[in-house]
Amino acid sequence: MTSRCLSTLVELPREGFSAGALNKLADRRKFPHRLNLTRAELVQIRASQTARLSISGVQDKVSLRLHRGELIPTESGGQYILKPVPSLALPQFQAEVPANEHLTMQAAEQLFGIRTAANALIRLADGELAYITRRFDRTRDGGRVAQEDFCQLMERSRRSHGEEFKYDSSYQELGEALRRFCPAYTIEIEKLFRQLVFGYLVGNGDAHLKNFSLLQTDSGDFILSPAYDLLSSGLHLPTESRLALDLFKGDEYPDGVLTHGFPTGGDFLELARRYGMRAERALRVVAESLGQGEALEALVSRSFLSPEARAAYLGVFRDRCKALRVSLP
Repeated sequence: MTSRCLSTLVELPREGFSAGALNKLADRRKFPHRLNLTRAELVQIRASQTARLSISGVQDKVSLRLHRGELIPTESGGQYILKPVPSLALPQFQAEVPANEHLTMQAAEQLFGIRTAANALIRLADGELAYITRRFDRTRDGGRVAQEDFCQLMERSRRSHGEEFKYDSSYQELGEALRRFCPAYTIEIEKLFRQLVFGYLVGNGDAHLKNFSLLQTDSGDFILSPAYDLLSSGLHLPTESRLALDLFKGDEYPDGVLTHGFPTGGDFLELARRYGMRAERALRVVAESLGQGEALEALVSRSFLSPEARAAYLGVFRDRCKALRVSLP
């Protein structure tokens, strides 16, 4: 009986990691596919680390480092972030948050051409799955790589912009900030646009400013970091807003919202125009993304989501495809 790679979802003789996954996760070092801790124990560890860690967000997250083939909770020098099933109650599919994030991250890279942080699922001591991702702002020996998220770049904080500071902006302004801080803007803006289109299609309604970052390269300049924190939030929060941020700045409503009640493909093309993208390039990104339906269905069928969650995930995608096709040339 075949099983699946806990990272890439390719078939394996037994559950674990493929060679390619191990290369991304641990530079081909030994990497465990099981963790000798339960979710309850992880929550306790997270509580003890909270005051010391800078990892943002309300989801339960634990910092880990790899030592002699074992993953060990750590208060400093963390190389990985582990996310078990969240403690916060969600309206539906709460136990499937790790599988959702894993599937969405894999779909982004495997199918939609988006570079992502190395990621996988891992079994806890009680058999439950948790999501794990390798930190791209750390080197193998624990050194730091300069990274700033767009809340930092745009000088938005709880003190300056209130509790909803992460959402106090628009995707147009996000692009304007990218232009200011990124010398390779022409290349990076297309990457950002592709990620926004993907997020809309899979129902990621929580793509706020802190979920986008710039990362320093070996040559000293800054480019978009690998994508992270991608998931179909609509799977768990079916009544949430379709987008975390407005498309356009100020009080301007997209034509699609005014006419149809939701953002359309025409609205995304207008956003691309304001980014300075060539119209044919933007249309190509949208068309390529819309063309991944069959491949996504195949990947979802191999995912660790339950049959009910798989159907709901694809239902969100199909609904968003219909919305994105509206107003396209």
